Amino acid sequence: MRRLLLCTDLDRTLIPNGEQPESEGARATLARVLRQPGFSLAYVSGRHLALIEQSIRDYDLPQPDWIIADVGSSIHVKGGQGWSPLPAWSRHIDADWQGCSAARLRALLGGCPGLVPQPEDRQNTHKLSFFLSPQADLPALTSAIHARLEPLAIATTLIFSHDEQAGVALLDVLPQRAGKLHAVEFLMREQGFAADQTLYAGDSGNDLCVLTSALPAALVANAHPDVVAQAVREAARKGTSEFLYLARGGFLGMNGNYSAGILEGIGHFHAEAIPELD
Repeated sequence: MRRLLLCTDLDRTLIPNGEQPESEGARATLARVLRQPGFSLAYVSGRHLALIEQSIRDYDLPQPDWIIADVGSSIHVKGGQGWSPLPAWSRHIDADWQGCSAARLRALLGGCPGLVPQPEDRQNTHKLSFFLSPQADLPALTSAIHARLEPLAIATTLIFSHDEQAGVALLDVLPQRAGKLHAVEFLMREQGFAADQTLYAGDSGNDLCVLTSALPAALVANAHPDVVAQAVREAARKGTSEFLYLARGGFLGMNGNYSAGILEGIGHFHAEAIPELD
């Protein structure tokens, strides 16, 4: 088998912590597939590094080769002393914030209606995270944020998402060149993976930038219907529908949720990677 890089979200994608059931044996089957020569694995998550490490232990997940954490604002590589940040990535995205610290940016956004800072452990050098009030006017809020930052030539990406378990809306403010898609593309360039050697799997709003890109991607069957509809619309608008696969269940006798959906995506784009399971 040729080289293949699987980049997967964790919560409600690889980790079965949503409302829908997980197919029995799905995680073990995926782990067996990933042990084949030629496979590389990257976790791509909104969680910070310590929480990702905890998830690997709690759910007995395969050990990844790289961790893209904090909604794509940090990339970590495994070394002899454990995980360490990839300095080239930090330098790459740092220029977007013109040397401003996260604390200064947070102060600049203070008072924006509808923004409530998340706890300190969810913030980092290149990510500001907020809860959104239910009454927040997203277009007006977006304009207000840009109006405060653009005069300083601070280039940002705003990622709106929803925590289904907590029932709250979220906003992450990142450097413009950060985010899940840019981080995955950076890792691909660094490691020499082409688009047809890469597969992304996700389920939520903060995965849409990758799911609707020109990279092959699988949307697991347990994704919220609103996310599915948005992904389909956005991919059609961008002309990338051929790269988006919607897991539906039935593959390997499984339901398409979580790991089963990832396996289904592998089977759709890279059937040669799982011949012994046919």
